[in-house]
Amino acid sequence: MQSRAETVEEYIDTLPEDRKAAITELRNVILKNLSKGFMETISYGMIGYVVPHTIYPDGYHCDPDLPLPFLSIASQKNFVAVYHMGIYSNKKWLDWFVNEYPKHTDAKLDMGKSCMRFKKMDKIPYKLIGELTKKVSVKDWIEVYENNIKR
Repeated sequence: MQSRAETVEEYIDTLPEDRKAAITELRNVILKNLSKGFMETISYGMIGYVVPHTIYPDGYHCDPDLPLPFLSIASQKNFVAVYHMGIYSNKKWLDWFVNEYPKHTDAKLDMGKSCMRFKKMDKIPYKLIGELTKKVSVKDWIEVYENNIKR
């Protein structure tokens, strides 16, 4: 479900109330913990956090006109999703997250390569998402991206 919203506020305004509350809380936790240098934007029809071209002029290898993506949140058809490129590309961050997850919620971890899916809004581990967000600086992300993803 890719949104056509052009601003973060417009994206949130279009959501059902239960999703609006969850996405707003995720956004607040991410913004509170996001390292300096990342920028909030609408990216791929989701709320995205990217490394802007002013910091990383090469942009995203798949489309250099786009800034380097790092983290996104979205309301999908059956779940709220957090897409974190860091856990996709860095085993240390992935292992940390998987080990910490059960300490924050009793919900089963539903995860793809970079996607965490939350079907129950009251089971989203907001504090853990904040800790994961805080773990990665712009410098760390660029280094991991260049070493593990960019070809």
